[in-house]
Amino acid sequence: MIPFLDLQEQFDKYVETNVFNNQPSELYAPVNYILSLGGKRLRPILLLMAYNLFEEKVENALPAAMAIEVFHNFSLIHDDIMDEAELRRGQQAVHKKFNTNDAILSGDVMLIYAYKYLSQIKETQYLPEIYNAFNDNAIKVCEGQQMDVNFETRDDVSISEYIKMIEYKTSVLIGVAMQIAALAANQHKIAAQHLYDFGRNMGIAFQIQDDILDAFGDPEKVGKKIGGDIIQNKKTFLYLKTLEKANQEDVTTLTIWFSKKQENESAKVKAVKALFDKYDIKKMALAMMNEYKERAFHCLDQLEINSAKKEYIKKFSLNLVEREY
Repeated sequence: MIPFLDLQEQFDKYVETNVFNNQPSELYAPVNYILSLGGKRLRPILLLMAYNLFEEKVENALPAAMAIEVFHNFSLIHDDIMDEAELRRGQQAVHKKFNTNDAILSGDVMLIYAYKYLSQIKETQYLPEIYNAFNDNAIKVCEGQQMDVNFETRDDVSISEYIKMIEYKTSVLIGVAMQIAALAANQHKIAAQHLYDFGRNMGIAFQIQDDILDAFGDPEKVGKKIGGDIIQNKKTFLYLKTLEKANQEDVTTLTIWFSKKQENESAKVKAVKALFDKYDIKKMALAMMNEYKERAFHCLDQLEINSAKKEYIKKFSLNLVEREY
């Protein structure tokens, strides 16, 4: 297997050589800007890693990886507009650095370019299946975003609904990236489905771990202020599980804290985390995260590939979902 850092370097170079120099510049400057912010780029790297399970050289998969990265960043531009976010990856959000109209249109053109990159995948008999998989999951990403928006004004969100929301909004794109990798490598559709299910379940585990880290992580390792989800009244797994387990008095207390934004943010975070601790919610969240991690590994075990390659993917995935930062 090609090491992660080598795949990352190869993909970064591909992004750098595919700068959008088209005109009008006002349309493409925001595209180049958000792609230059980098980020973890887990989805395209996981695509390349999955392709490397079957093929030694990953050059043919670079356009597919770029398609996933361009689509993901398109969705981030529009999400930031909807959330009125000031920052993205520690820098000005696209609509703040430029303007909202340019950001919307730049996001639109990125979606179209994602399809252009998909069309550049070579030496595969499964291009129609790749398009269908991409389309189905791109739709789910939009559905997941709408679910997330709906949850902001609902007081009856269930844990199963939350899991479905993070599956659609976050994890299906990881899944389809790995599915596309298998199809690009001319693997049977059953193998591609196993990789999709692996990525989808691992993505859910990854997001639950994010929920945990937001409340209980080390600020220096996480790289951001702890309690951001609490301050923003996000209905995470931790919040919903507390509502499920708490007595009526504590349910009332929690819902009051989440009913509006508080001037004293530190007091709010402290009070809510005390309720999480009272009902041992972190332990329950870790159990749920581990359940989805094991589901993912079961899917991976169905693949008929070299066991050393399976272990490499498992180890890499464990580093993602069991991270402390």
